[in-house]
Amino acid sequence: MNLNVIPECWRETLKDNLTSPDFRALQQFVSRERDAGPVFPPADDVFAALTMTPLRRVRVLILGQDPYHDNGQAHGLSFSVRHDIKVPPSLRNIYKELESDLRIPAAKHGCLESWAQQGVLLLNTVLTVRAHEPNSHRKRGWEEFTTRVIEHVNELPSVAFVLWGKPAQKKATLIHERHLLIQSSHPSPLSARRGFIGSRPFSQINDFLQSNDQPPIDWRLDEKPLQ
Repeated sequence: MNLNVIPECWRETLKDNLTSPDFRALQQFVSRERDAGPVFPPADDVFAALTMTPLRRVRVLILGQDPYHDNGQAHGLSFSVRHDIKVPPSLRNIYKELESDLRIPAAKHGCLESWAQQGVLLLNTVLTVRAHEPNSHRKRGWEEFTTRVIEHVNELPSVAFVLWGKPAQKKATLIHERHLLIQSSHPSPLSARRGFIGSRPFSQINDFLQSNDQPPIDWRLDEKPLQ
């Protein structure tokens, strides 16, 4: 893992965690895993969510489970893939809900960087995964690390927290009542119809932001890579 890509604001905020024995043990585990075979996302992309969305700019936190586990998919932002990668089923369901909620047609690509650049922290509860083995890096220390991230975001004045899936919903107790809290099932095809479909998270987020004198998120996605 490349800690140098983490912006100074996050490194300063998380310094006690990044230098702790537990985090060093996590680093060693991930390093051994990479020596043994493919691990996603690539080392330089593990902290892409923090890199792309500095703490002071966070207005929304969307929390998923662990990264995509197939080749070329994960690049450090929850639910996002790069422009040249086929849109995964979970993200297709997110697009369907976005169209139902705000009448925004589904993008032809799956890169959510423009959301991240507007202050949407696209975080997973676990930040790495063994290739083709979902949940293979659970309970190795990532959950504690992402808890610290959420706790620091919780200290901001007004943030919309979106928790998709049971692992994400376990973090609900960390979130102060002054924030918006949206919880539903994961957008995966296996669970989307158990609460995600019809939940209208995007309009709720924008209504909350505007009620707190913040501009809404432009959920439309560019068809070309961001420069």
